[in-house]
Amino acid sequence: MKNKDLRDYAKSKAVKLWEIADKLGICEMTMTRKLRYELPTDEKERIKGIIDEIVKEREGE
Repeated sequence: MKNKDLRDYAKSKAVKLWEIADKLGICEMTMTRKLRYELPTDEKERIKGIIDEIVKEREGE
């Protein structure tokens, strides 16, 4: 599976792909298609930052 590290990171933080897609301003299907191919390291780091941001927002609620 491509981008398994990213998928596992999101899963460990209980963040759904649609939530990441929403933050990126893309639809869920686009996010799913994006993950079909291994992403560059810089983009993975950006998405991990978004995951952390979502978690922080949840904690603030």
